[in-house]
Amino acid sequence: MDWRAVADDMGEHWHVYLTMPLIAAVIGYVTKRAAIEMMYKPLEFVGIGRLGWQGVIPANAERMATVAMDLMTTNLIDPKEVFSRLDPKAVVAELREPIERVVEEITTELVGEYQPNLWERLPNRARALLLARVRAEAPRMVERVMRELAADIDQVLDVKDMAVRNLVRDKAVLNRLIRDTATPEMRFIARSGVWFGLVIGLVQVVVWALTKSAWVMPVFGGLTGWLTDWLALKMIFFPRQPKRFLGLVTWQGMFQRRKSEVAEDYGDLIAKEVLTVHNVLEAVLTGPKSDRLFELIHREVRRSIDAQAGTVKPLVVAAVGSRRYQEMKRAAAHKAVARIPDTVRHVEDYATGALNIRDTIVAQIRALTPIQYEGLLRPAFRQDEWKLIAVGAVIGFLVGELQVLLVLH
Repeated sequence: MDWRAVADDMGEHWHVYLTMPLIAAVIGYVTKRAAIEMMYKPLEFVGIGRLGWQGVIPANAERMATVAMDLMTTNLIDPKEVFSRLDPKAVVAELREPIERVVEEITTELVGEYQPNLWERLPNRARALLLARVRAEAPRMVERVMRELAADIDQVLDVKDMAVRNLVRDKAVLNRLIRDTATPEMRFIARSGVWFGLVIGLVQVVVWALTKSAWVMPVFGGLTGWLTDWLALKMIFFPRQPKRFLGLVTWQGMFQRRKSEVAEDYGDLIAKEVLTVHNVLEAVLTGPKSDRLFELIHREVRRSIDAQAGTVKPLVVAAVGSRRYQEMKRAAAHKAVARIPDTVRHVEDYATGALNIRDTIVAQIRALTPIQYEGLLRPAFRQDEWKLIAVGAVIGFLVGELQVLLVLH
């Protein structure tokens, strides 16, 4: 090897050698940014036929949401314990006014529909007495329903199904669940590409000086894209516990190191956008177990009507007919169910505070083992990280080839 010739070449073409580590640093950064953006964008598939791209997370929304919610319902949230925090008496107190208004409307509608002449002939005092009895019974009925729901919430609410449905329906929320939780990790991945690229670029300088092969730049570009992506992803999660390397540097996976901060961010997002009182109510009313809630409400409404009819029930049946009486009870139940969404919104503030989803999740995340905790973010990378690494390698190779064209031609 003629080292003098190598030195002369480096002196003559110093600008070529200088650009190699700099371009490798650029490749490292660009491939990382591309990999990060390709995780989240686009939300929907863009392309023709099978040729195109959809963000890794949106493309696998159902799988990723299911994995994340499996962890949540297994280790973070016990639905029965959480919903037992709702005090039926407090709920009734919050709903007293809207409940009284609703039962008065329903009673007036039903009597007017099934026995209009009777309602018109009733003295004002008799009407007031009837409405007072119904208003007095309604809160007790709501309290009974609340206690039965709290005792067996799984019969009417599938928390996992609710969360997965909301995340799949709104992929942007799923993106934020991962992106907002891992913002520092994403920043680290991008910046690490610069430093990893510089190191590989210095090796590239030596190899180029010794070989002058046109393949050096694209091959090292591909290597930079592939290796820096792979290293950055690994450094996010590993090692799970602090570990000293070469007796000089102590390192712990960034995500593991930020456990307390991640718990806060994750708890905020779940409480504000996933396990909200509004979403819970929607799931109870439209989810796969909603029929059981309606059956419970129908039963309680019919029982309350029978209880209020009391000793005059034979007279009521005689007045409207047995079949019409049963129809009236069913109609009352249907009307009660139809008014649930508008009525229950009055209790959202109380329920949000009482359920305290955020603080529950924060405390439970902090108590997770390192492997369990890793599951908050790792599913976003594990199955498809090879695609991101491969894309990084391809981009690096192409940039390296462009470098050859610019430098040699």
